[in-house]
Amino acid sequence: MTLHADPHLALVRPVRPLTPEGCQECLMLGSPWVHLRLCLTCGHVGCCDSSPNRHARKHAAADAHPIVQSFQPGEEWRWCYVHEAFV
Repeated sequence: MTLHADPHLALVRPVRPLTPEGCQECLMLGSPWVHLRLCLTCGHVGCCDSSPNRHARKHAAADAHPIVQSFQPGEEWRWCYVHEAFV
């Protein structure tokens, strides 16, 4: 996995997951998800692009919070939605 320097890393903050039990929107909708992503700006937990609703990407676009980290056990990678790259 190649990591890239990314200006959006300046938006990363120490965060706590707002809904550690799952995707915030899917929990409200009663919708399933595949994998979870943690917003590293505000702590929003959203579902991945393989999930039906893609809430992590929607949150990144709507709130201008482009950097997420995998919220799957054993995974520690981060992704920038703007640059479509690991960071």
